[in-house]
Amino acid sequence: MNRDAIRKLFQQVRRGRLLPDDAVERLRHLPFEDLGFAKIDHHRALRNGMPEVIFASGKSPDQVATIFDRLACHGGNVLATRASEKQFHAVQERVPKAEYRALARAIVLKRDRRNYGKGFISVVSAGTSDIPVAEEALATAELMGNRVQHLYDVGVAGIHRLLAHRAVLDKARVVIVCAGMEGALPSVVGGLIGVPVIAVPTSVGYGAAFGGLAALLGMMNSCASNVSVVNIDNGFGAGYVASLINRR
Repeated sequence: MNRDAIRKLFQQVRRGRLLPDDAVERLRHLPFEDLGFAKIDHHRALRNGMPEVIFASGKSPDQVATIFDRLACHGGNVLATRASEKQFHAVQERVPKAEYRALARAIVLKRDRRNYGKGFISVVSAGTSDIPVAEEALATAELMGNRVQHLYDVGVAGIHRLLAHRAVLDKARVVIVCAGMEGALPSVVGGLIGVPVIAVPTSVGYGAAFGGLAALLGMMNSCASNVSVVNIDNGFGAGYVASLINRR
């Protein structure tokens, strides 16, 4: 569908020949922008609630900068995950207002500051070593228009630290819990509250943790019924799903 076709579509709506909902449904399937090395889906926000996100790992700085720039030209917030400082400097040359969040390894451009969520999202980390994954979840949820609180280093080895901040959990509409080692914290949190808990296993731990596999299996076998699990170190996926839940 080209620009002329889009213009005709809007004319049909204005003249009452086409319902707005039907026009939106047609716009959902507009074509992507083909850059040769990437095909940018500019209408993902219309379908999924958030613009396309750049997974920077494996891409050259110029590729990340080009995609980021094209997404920025269409307005709204832009996010690149698993990004290096070198990639960020390339982006900043084209989009000066972009920021780099070192802990999250994320490049962000936040222009839409409206709140779309109906409550708070709490991001919890078991240990300080889990904070980078938690920060990725936090950045994602923020850019999707949510109010986010964080609670870090409250793992089960010192459970009193978690219980001392019970109020943070009680206020949340969704809780993201990032934990490595044996991955026990999401089950504990799930047993304390009555809202969805999204568990994120991290690759933190000694040899028998198998790069996060032990935490992943422990979380998937949680006896707390309100716990769901994303992949190892997938803070982005947790932040995204938490945002969708918080918008409902």
